[in-house]
Amino acid sequence: MADRTRIAAGSAGEQGVGMTETRDYDVIVMGAGAVGENVADRAAQGGMKTVIVESELVGGECSYWACMPSKTLLRSGALLRAARKVGGTREAITGDLDVAAVLKRRDEMTSNWNDSGQVEWLEGAGIDLVRGWGVITAPREVTVTAEDGTVTVLRAKHAVAVSTGSASLLPDIPGLRESEPWSSREATSAQRVPLSLAILGGGVVATEMATAYAGFGAEVHLIARSGLLAGDEPFAGELVAESLKKLGVTLHLDTEARRVERTDDEGFRLELSDDTVLETDEFLVATGRVPRTSGIGLDAFGLEDGGWLRVDDSLRVLGADGEPVDGGWLYGVGDVNHRALLTHQGKYQARAAGDAIAARAHGRDVSLEPWGAFVATADHQAVPQVTFTDPEVASVGLTAARAEKAGYRIRVVDYPIGKVSGAYVVADGYEGTARMVVDEDRKVVLGMTFVGQEVGELLHSATVAIVGEVPIDRLWHAVPSYPTISEVWLRLLEAYGRPEK
Repeated sequence: MADRTRIAAGSAGEQGVGMTETRDYDVIVMGAGAVGENVADRAAQGGMKTVIVESELVGGECSYWACMPSKTLLRSGALLRAARKVGGTREAITGDLDVAAVLKRRDEMTSNWNDSGQVEWLEGAGIDLVRGWGVITAPREVTVTAEDGTVTVLRAKHAVAVSTGSASLLPDIPGLRESEPWSSREATSAQRVPLSLAILGGGVVATEMATAYAGFGAEVHLIARSGLLAGDEPFAGELVAESLKKLGVTLHLDTEARRVERTDDEGFRLELSDDTVLETDEFLVATGRVPRTSGIGLDAFGLEDGGWLRVDDSLRVLGADGEPVDGGWLYGVGDVNHRALLTHQGKYQARAAGDAIAARAHGRDVSLEPWGAFVATADHQAVPQVTFTDPEVASVGLTAARAEKAGYRIRVVDYPIGKVSGAYVVADGYEGTARMVVDEDRKVVLGMTFVGQEVGELLHSATVAIVGEVPIDRLWHAVPSYPTISEVWLRLLEAYGRPEK
């Protein structure tokens, strides 16, 4: 446990309970989401006395409002559609999705938004928890104010890690903020399915929630100012768009929302840039994220209040001069640094940061050489991501466009996944595409994209190939089992051509 002292504070009105508690630690972590938990765990395993600060639920966005509830909402519909694509099960299905049961399973997956299990894990890991809003009030010092007004001052001997995550962006559209639309939080925690839902955005959250709510039977309108999934290979967004149409989603592409207002019956009226007027029961805004760094004291150290944090590869926060802030005690881990807004990448960063903090505290050298023990090298061009639409989109590394922009001499190889024997088994009339982007100078894979049913489980093999820079001629010896969808690797290599050696 940490060293603790109590010092007298001002009046009860000023301090809530009339006392301020001061505690000393080695490491303070701000934010108890998946990222913060991992920073704290790695630091604690490195021998650091560690405390974590959280103003909401321990477990954070992913556990309660993002990854876990959203994928749970999507899973039942995906399985039902998959069963309908296979002879034998297709004939056996006589009913539709039981939406109430899906929502109940989602509630169970989030532990009904109760974090006692996560708190128990922290206790087992030897990590202290202080609930409340944390502000960095001095170098290596965080002052936490609890809901009841109690103030706790935490002092760190070595480091403070900011892992406060991100929140939904509300674009500057007349009437939008006043209308109080859904964010991703409300969409994933809803206790009823609206009859109609408008979604603003064309990215991962927008397409996944369109898939989920269309599967629940809602009338869904998806509004995007360009195509879908713009960060992926173009064919990914095109295939997802066709699938959403088949699910009954009305797509308003190359379209923007000009004005939003509430209707008399507490619904929404949207005026679009093509002069279309939509009226729906609910409205979800999924146009991006902003860092949750406002009001936590960063401006005192020359950093932008509410801004993204620039970090080095060991996740130390950098100032305007490109050097670690104030000697390097401040770390920015996860969404706050805007490197890769994905839970798994945040956890990857957290392991590197926690280990780096412990190593520096013990006087060990921390090298920033790529692929070392204390750096998050994969953030740069080896980031895997699965979008759980129907079909799934699984990608890692560089798209063809990004590879060309980065100056690589590339060759692109595409193959229809539906021609692979394993795909015949998975579904009747399987549709999908795989793309391999090859660095022609080094003969290694730079990027892979799979679009199709159940392709998410293919992705790690591609990630290993890219991170390991496995030569194409060696990949020929990685034999895919038959009949599985993984055989698409062999077909891509055949289309590329076998090296002459």
